Amino acid sequence: MRTRRAEREAKRLRSRRIRAALAGGLVFGVGAAMTLAAWTDSENAGASFTAGRFDIVGAPDGVSFSSHPSPGAPSALSFAVAPTALAPGTTTYALFSVRTANPSIAGTLQLTAGTPTGTGLAAHLTYGARTIGASTSCTATTYGTGTVVVPDGSALTVGATGTQAVAANGASQVNYCLAVTLPTTASNTAQGLTMTQVWQVVGTSS
Repeated sequence: MRTRRAEREAKRLRSRRIRAALAGGLVFGVGAAMTLAAWTDSENAGASFTAGRFDIVGAPDGVSFSSHPSPGAPSALSFAVAPTALAPGTTTYALFSVRTANPSIAGTLQLTAGTPTGTGLAAHLTYGARTIGASTSCTATTYGTGTVVVPDGSALTVGATGTQAVAANGASQVNYCLAVTLPTTASNTAQGLTMTQVWQVVGTSS
């Protein structure tokens, strides 16, 4: 049989155990709460973007480049033989150089031919076009060693089927040599006729 003293001791023991358990729970609870807290940091990356430009310019002398965007105001070609006095069997040559402006991205060029106007001389004329490398001298000699762009004997309305690469920021230029011919077979009806022709180089960005 338990005495009062034993009862009191048992109660004190239980009380100490409860306090110890509660203290342990509090400590555990604090630890659990601390594991839920953490420092954070972040990194960000961004950029600003600007679209580039593509712009080509031309020169009839291979040096003085400027913009001629309208067929109504073309660069004036300088033919070696004045096109005002063509005779049967005459071929006359003219340079037209094209490059990108600065600034401009790179691209490709393609020579096209507009529709001739005048009193009918176009029906009697033929032409060809070649690129002549780094040379800006368009003559029978440089034309003869050039790379064919439009075959000789083509009608004035025929354009090129291929393209030529052109570097960015005017770093390179394409020198076209145009050869216009009044064939030996031209009839008497060609005398005194006139013709105006515009060739256009179409650039495409790359």
